[in-house]
Amino acid sequence: MAKKIIPIKYTSRDFNSIKSDLIEHAKRYYETSYKDFNEGSFGSLMLDSVAYIGDILSFYLDYQANESFLETAGEFDNIIKHGKQMGYRFTSDNSTTGIATFFISIPANGLAPNLAYAPILKKGSTFSTFNGAKFILNEDVRFDNPNNEIRVLKTDDNGAPVTYAIKAKGLVVSGILGFETVTVGEYERFKKIKLQQRNIIEVLSVYDAEGNQFYEVDYLSQNFIFKSVSNRNVQDASLAKEILKPFLVPRRFVVEKELVDTYLQFGASSDIIANDNTNGFAEPTRAVLDVYGKDYISSDFYDPTRILNSDKMGVAPSNTTLTVTYRYNDVNINTNAATNTLILVSNPLFEFIQRASLSDVLMTNVINSIEVTNEAPLIGDMTIINSEELKKRIENSFATQGRAVTESDYESLCYTMPNKYGSIKRVNVVKDNDSLKRNLNIYVLCQGADGFLTAPNQTVKNNLKTWLNNSKMLNDTIDILDGKVVNYSIEFTAVGSNERPKYDILTDAINQIKTDLSLLPDFGETFYITSIFNSLKKVEGLIDVVNVVLETKVGGSYSDTSFNIKENTSPDGRYVNIPKNVVMELKFPADDIKGTIL
Repeated sequence: MAKKIIPIKYTSRDFNSIKSDLIEHAKRYYETSYKDFNEGSFGSLMLDSVAYIGDILSFYLDYQANESFLETAGEFDNIIKHGKQMGYRFTSDNSTTGIATFFISIPANGLAPNLAYAPILKKGSTFSTFNGAKFILNEDVRFDNPNNEIRVLKTDDNGAPVTYAIKAKGLVVSGILGFETVTVGEYERFKKIKLQQRNIIEVLSVYDAEGNQFYEVDYLSQNFIFKSVSNRNVQDASLAKEILKPFLVPRRFVVEKELVDTYLQFGASSDIIANDNTNGFAEPTRAVLDVYGKDYISSDFYDPTRILNSDKMGVAPSNTTLTVTYRYNDVNINTNAATNTLILVSNPLFEFIQRASLSDVLMTNVINSIEVTNEAPLIGDMTIINSEELKKRIENSFATQGRAVTESDYESLCYTMPNKYGSIKRVNVVKDNDSLKRNLNIYVLCQGADGFLTAPNQTVKNNLKTWLNNSKMLNDTIDILDGKVVNYSIEFTAVGSNERPKYDILTDAINQIKTDLSLLPDFGETFYITSIFNSLKKVEGLIDVVNVVLETKVGGSYSDTSFNIKENTSPDGRYVNIPKNVVMELKFPADDIKGTIL
């Protein structure tokens, strides 16, 4: 009688189930030739080896399948690649930005300040904080501006002024200027170059050895950019200092970011094919053709902009040396700066308009008198987002498609604002029900120098509003408001087992709550008190939870926002309703989580 064929179990994928199936298969089909199923036998070694290989293959098959989809991917770099396919531009390094206050001393001219000695502090001057964070001046600061605050600094014995102090303000941004030269060999389509410096914030300029500049664009198919030029019209220069104009960019590149590495991606056209007619270019001498029956001749065969209409996506460099200028942060330093911590002058750059007629000694005194501080916190840097938060931003960015219609679209655009303008840690967009128009209230929080949530400064809010204006609906109005932070403490009472020391149970319970609450919540996210009960149930030796009490912490090192937890707790005591403009933050877990083990 023929043996019954048993179908293979394709659901067996781990070591034990595969080995069990192999043993069953051997007993069924090789019952007369193989009978030694002892764990120490050579046959058992073969079965273990096959099961081991099958287990590994199953693991990597599952791993590859999971990493192929955004929802199940676990590797951070793979999530970034999924985001790239969906149009999301990942930025790993963040800029701190804000307003710095500068002071200089200038000599007096009789009873008035001698403004001829009031210099221009040039863009690119560098300063630093106590902890070594570097900052770069992002705009010229004119000390001769009549709107500056001027005070008498020093007088002589008769009370006549000798020197005056001038107070001026300017925008600063965190970072260190770096330069890198890259040798490029033979022409290569879609040339990709990796920069050696890590943690680059932004690429400022790229020039080749011939002096040609390559411009950064969002996508290689983008043919032009907007450049600002000085407004030389005296009549309206006071209202618009610069004019925005479109600028064609045949030489262009895109910046691709990984966790710490930065790449430059160029197009597919070559700058050495200008004489190759098959590629859409021609010799200039062939651009003019004889045309009969007309009193003029013309041809668009030699058109410098034809490369912009091609499918080559820009010129790639070849047989040259690229000089790349960029800005980067020291990865070991938090660049957020508390009030009055930006006080060190590193490299000030001055320009005196009437330099030829001024005294060198007095100019040196003015230069040496420069002082700097920040009257408000400099905010923008934040810790790297985790995988789950990155996935959420990618999904929102894909749905947004570069325009803002829904509240989620605005949220996504806030998170994707370039880091050089300031980084947003938490944002919530709420429709203003008191407005008759489509007014939206956007609540924003940043991460301060101490790593905790804080309100954004005015510069960050101005940058965010400018950023959103490019994509918002025409009839939408937006108000950017400071979000509120509510700090709280947790106190619990539980019953412990006599089999473990109460101190060990208490320590494990506090650590378990810390772990489960380590993820910062969103605006208006409901706080479930039952989640504390669930955390405590995981602790070994903890039998029962008697009570859990939440209290707000206000003043001192905590936020000034008061919040009545009891009034906002549900009738059954299971959760706390959080307003849409509030984020709950457990600021000091080591001090704010207390418990008693009975």
